[in-house]
Amino acid sequence: MHVEHYESLYDLSESAQVRFIGVVSDHTRYDFGIVYTSRFFGKPLVVCMQTGQSALLGSDDAHTPGTLQRVFRLANENQALELSKMLLELLPALPMVENQY
Repeated sequence: MHVEHYESLYDLSESAQVRFIGVVSDHTRYDFGIVYTSRFFGKPLVVCMQTGQSALLGSDDAHTPGTLQRVFRLANENQALELSKMLLELLPALPMVENQY
């Protein structure tokens, strides 16, 4: 068996703040873990605890329900709009950062 060579880009440990959110609307339950980190341009890692889908999201991303619907595989636009409203309250507004990497 041949093992390809790879080059490590980074291997960091970080103490991060994690927030778990569970809410229910008239039609849907949402369970998310949000990992706030200084990496990735400050965008938190948002994990859907029901499906395992995850994405790095900032408040700018929460303004686009279509993106949320696609990323989290939501059944319809109404769910995406509900999630957008919730995430806008939870995700930090990020300053413009150039060339983090």
